[in-house]
Amino acid sequence: MTYDYIIIGAGSAGCVLANRLSKDPAISVLLLEAGGADRKPEIHIPAAYSKLNRTAVDWAYETEPQEHVLNRRIFLPRGKTLGGCSSTNAMAYVRGNKADYNDWAALENVGWGYKDVLPYFKKSEHNEQIHNDYHGSEGELNVTFAQSFRTPFAEAFVNGCVEKGFERNDDYNGAEQAGAGFFQFNIKDGKRHSAVSAFLKPAMKRPNLKIITKALTKKILLKNDRAIGVEFFTGKTTTQLAKARKEVILSAGSFNSPQVLQLSGIGDKATLEKLGIECLKNLSGVGQNLQDHLFSGISSLSKTQEGVNHHLSPWNQAKGLAKFLFTKKGPLTISPLEAVAFGSTSYSPDRVDFQLHFSPIQIGDDYSADLYDVKTFPKADGYTILPSLLRPESRGYVALRSNNPFEYPLIQPNFLSKEADVKVLLESAKKTIEVMESDAFAKHNERIITPPNRSSDDAILHHLKMQLETIYHPVGTCKMGNDADAVVNDKLQVHGIEGLRVIDASVMPTIVSGNTNAPVYMIAEKAADMILNGA
Repeated sequence: MTYDYIIIGAGSAGCVLANRLSKDPAISVLLLEAGGADRKPEIHIPAAYSKLNRTAVDWAYETEPQEHVLNRRIFLPRGKTLGGCSSTNAMAYVRGNKADYNDWAALENVGWGYKDVLPYFKKSEHNEQIHNDYHGSEGELNVTFAQSFRTPFAEAFVNGCVEKGFERNDDYNGAEQAGAGFFQFNIKDGKRHSAVSAFLKPAMKRPNLKIITKALTKKILLKNDRAIGVEFFTGKTTTQLAKARKEVILSAGSFNSPQVLQLSGIGDKATLEKLGIECLKNLSGVGQNLQDHLFSGISSLSKTQEGVNHHLSPWNQAKGLAKFLFTKKGPLTISPLEAVAFGSTSYSPDRVDFQLHFSPIQIGDDYSADLYDVKTFPKADGYTILPSLLRPESRGYVALRSNNPFEYPLIQPNFLSKEADVKVLLESAKKTIEVMESDAFAKHNERIITPPNRSSDDAILHHLKMQLETIYHPVGTCKMGNDADAVVNDKLQVHGIEGLRVIDASVMPTIVSGNTNAPVYMIAEKAADMILNGA
């Protein structure tokens, strides 16, 4: 079988690309997805988000032991279904900071400055409430504030932030990022609005678009430094070949895109040859430059039963489900996140370097709760603020363990290996404690329970490391640029290989200052435009 374009990965980027490229009936497109269809009911119920972890729709990766995080292995959920992580994430719509994209342009990535990328953010977007020069209203992707349910804790958080020095900001995706306000979400009519809902389903009936699920890529086929097709598994041992007339597009994400490149013979020559893989293009940067956001929780018990812990009882879950099914309203229509603040520590006074995620859930003080399993959460009600490191200096890598495509890659992020990251995370945690102690929280706050010991920086830092998790925003492993470590150019074409692009979060040279799903949509929109215009 032969197609004009073959897209590997039906995540956020892949769904956008499949839609945009197949819009022209003269262009044939094959979309390959290692996971299955997005039929799992919990995908479409916003509050059921955490019930997707460690299931068939999650790759459920983990890091190597982290030397600077008490030697813990950190869980790394990744969507393994149509829609990728847009079908399994917390639905936050955050673009990052204008300066993030200007940084990319300053690295000689032409056309990637903020003014260049803003039109592509707007192209995708249908914002229900905000109508100005920073937002779109005619795109496929729904963006909205929570409509039918919000806990009173969220308003207390925003007011507490303002009380402690943040500006009130009702649109962090607009003129300024800094400040406190409510999250914008990819939710529509009370249901998750994933890349499948927004982009793929409207294109599925097109005869020139073919979608194959449960198709794990074995390798990209190369001939004379050109990508000519893809070999993929249709079972544990059986494979098929698909040929590409024009391009192969790799959109498998920051862990799987470098894995596929290396399996295909594109990567560091010495490393590949040790695994018995013939090196067809020596690109030492493949899999390097891994970056991710980190957060840890500061929790409080509440005086009143108005948060999510209260709704986790079997009876309340049943009531919430009934309300959702019949009205698409109530507590199941919300993300586990409600409000957010962006701020600057003393280490970066002129630019945002930390984020506070607010969640109406308390996760206990004995470290027995698993953030990714609601069954382990305490029953007592409360709330948590999660100070988040936005511009980490630490860098890691993704490598092959073997030449077996079914074997999970080795993921070594080197979290908190740079002292600057520790300092920013600690200062943002101290600011979080101040917000927790604000007058705005007084009517709700029974007592702050974590960190259990706040008497010293060392005690606070130990707590942060005990509860530290990623925000599952891995980027950078197929870096865009022209230096020795770059994998793709500013057209997202793999250096030295014709007919092959990488289009996903892995191309970010530096991580954006906020949740990464919205920027991936932008990257795909811009890339589709370049492809269709012959760039």
